[in-house]
Amino acid sequence: LCEAIAGSMETGELTEADDIDNLMQETGVGVDLEKIKVSWRAKVSEVFTEVGLVIPEDTWMQSGGKQGTHTEHLGYILADLQFLQRSYPGATW
Repeated sequence: LCEAIAGSMETGELTEADDIDNLMQETGVGVDLEKIKVSWRAKVSEVFTEVGLVIPEDTWMQSGGKQGTHTEHLGYILADLQFLQRSYPGATW
């Protein structure tokens, strides 16, 4: 649980702002991801403390997804997500 929520290498990019995020914030469309990062970290810390867990420190975090840099695993995930649409083109819910 600990690694899956707070120490997972994917969680660091949740609040990593890029140029588009910064522009959106400046124009009033986006949010301040740094504020969200502080709030998210506080809530996760609260929950972890409540259940007696410690958030790992100095954990390497994945980055680059917002710039289109992905691992080979994305291809498998996309294939699963696209299965229904490809099997039943034009289907609606």
